[in-house]
Amino acid sequence: MNKIFVYEYLTGGGIDPAHVGAASLADLSALIVEGRVMRDALVSDLRELDGVDVSFASSSFETVDPAFAHCMAAQGESMTTFVARVAREHDYAWIIAPECDGLLLHLYDAVGVARWLGCAKEAIRVASSKSATAACLAAHGIATTPAVEPGRADGQPGDRWVASRWVVKPDDGAGGLDTFVFDNFADAYAEYDARAAAARNPVLQAWIDGEPLSLSLICHGERIELISINRQQISLSEDEVPGQKPHIVEFDGVRVNQIDPAGDQGRMLGALAQRVANAIPGLRGFVGIDVVWHPVRGPVVIEVNPRLTVAYAGLSAALGGNLARTLLAAHGVRIERSGSAACRYGAQSACGAPP
Repeated sequence: MNKIFVYEYLTGGGIDPAHVGAASLADLSALIVEGRVMRDALVSDLRELDGVDVSFASSSFETVDPAFAHCMAAQGESMTTFVARVAREHDYAWIIAPECDGLLLHLYDAVGVARWLGCAKEAIRVASSKSATAACLAAHGIATTPAVEPGRADGQPGDRWVASRWVVKPDDGAGGLDTFVFDNFADAYAEYDARAAAARNPVLQAWIDGEPLSLSLICHGERIELISINRQQISLSEDEVPGQKPHIVEFDGVRVNQIDPAGDQGRMLGALAQRVANAIPGLRGFVGIDVVWHPVRGPVVIEVNPRLTVAYAGLSAALGGNLARTLLAAHGVRIERSGSAACRYGAQSACGAPP
């Protein structure tokens, strides 16, 4: 029997004001619904597997069916201490967390490599920074959005193309939070400069026009499997006076399985996914790649998500199979058959109390 602990940061206590700074609380609150969707889909899939005993983290903000094994941090216990403690009581820990403020890296260290179900630490480190990801991919000849160097007079990232809009966002942000699009470079640079002066770790990049897509992958070491090409529902807010204010990026979800991987466009995206995986060693398990299909340049990589994304829930339902089993296999986890699944639904939590 494999004991697996599922920890999703926002639903697992990270959204609690006692454990997160006031500046981050409002931004992270916007992602809590997506966090719960991902967590519940993964936990549901794991419960369907014989040979798996799954428990998950909750918080005081929700009421959980007592029949499901769950636990929460003790009063005053930090999230990293909580995750480290509970992970030691399980064979494996499956962590879902945003990359902002180094959260995913800190939780990796808390769990330790032996129990970690996810990407390698160096892959997380690269993918946690939009500027580092862009530099890495560009070095491998992959079309991406390089960060604009501070002080460039022309504001252009290179001589291959010219941007008409500019985006300023956190270098380690997630979910399109705190992401503004400007119609001219001067305004974008002013926003970037203000954020940098406030130590908010911004990045300034060209805005890519085109169709926003995401690629869902299962990475088995050097081999990758493109399981779905999804359309992202992304829009920009409109102002009454064009050009007077920045556009706010609005994310309204993902529609999975929108492009046939066997078609011309799908094959090109599949080849791109393999090149990205080759460029960032250590991607393993479920990985998402955000891409914009530019009408002239074709697919341009925006970022790489080294973790479960919200597309997982839709894929779990749409594909009709158990993605969790396939992902565990990608991590080399052997699922042993069990004659009864009753223990997985026992009322007693699998998460022990702190000593």
